[in-house]
Amino acid sequence: MLAVLYVAHGSRIPEGVRQADLFLHDCMKNVSSPIQEICYLELVRPTIEQGIRRCAERGATVILVQPLLLLSAGHAKRDIPGEIEKARARYPEIKFVYGRPFGVDPKIVNLLIKRLNEKQSFLPEGSGILLVGRGSSDPDTKRSFTSICRLLNQKGIKHVDVCYMAAASPSFEEGLNLATSRGWKQTFVIPYLLFTGVLMKTMKKRIELKNKNGGSFVLCRPLGYHPDLVQLMVKRIGESLENAVSDYA
Repeated sequence: MLAVLYVAHGSRIPEGVRQADLFLHDCMKNVSSPIQEICYLELVRPTIEQGIRRCAERGATVILVQPLLLLSAGHAKRDIPGEIEKARARYPEIKFVYGRPFGVDPKIVNLLIKRLNEKQSFLPEGSGILLVGRGSSDPDTKRSFTSICRLLNQKGIKHVDVCYMAAASPSFEEGLNLATSRGWKQTFVIPYLLFTGVLMKTMKKRIELKNKNGGSFVLCRPLGYHPDLVQLMVKRIGESLENAVSDYA
């Protein structure tokens, strides 16, 4: 019996956890697997280990571990695979399949533009975008953002800078300073994040301080709960389940 175990990041902010849960329950409605469970990488229970145990107790013989992550970095490459390896030793009778994160995808780039359009129907002349990632020491993260910027450029958005909240440079503060030095009339800050949380609160505080000191920054919403993102998650699950079913058969 097939099971899908969704792995969300977890947050200290209850609203961020609530948003992730709502998103994943919407995904569940569009996935036909008889067993579906949610777990978290950190800060929130159930853990991945507990989520796998729940699937096993419900009779799963194949478990697709599907991350709710934007890009492949440390969590996707090390943390989740490490938990899967432990589970393989604990449940040798169960087949484990590892799904992939959203990755760089045109649907997400279109959603970034929608978040901009919520604040401004078009990017004003002399304005730019500061795209803010969570950050990682994994070099694939920067390569992914280079691809995202290229896709935005192809959509006609030419002035895009990237910065990160942690573990990569330029930092968020450096990104704000760079945007100021460019002399843009307005800088639209678009968080490349799934849901609200500590990082969003940090961004909001820094932007409010910059604007009090003469800045002209506009903070957009994170990618969040959007039908296009649900469709993309369902697509990723479908790709992985198709492989799992064919292998299992």
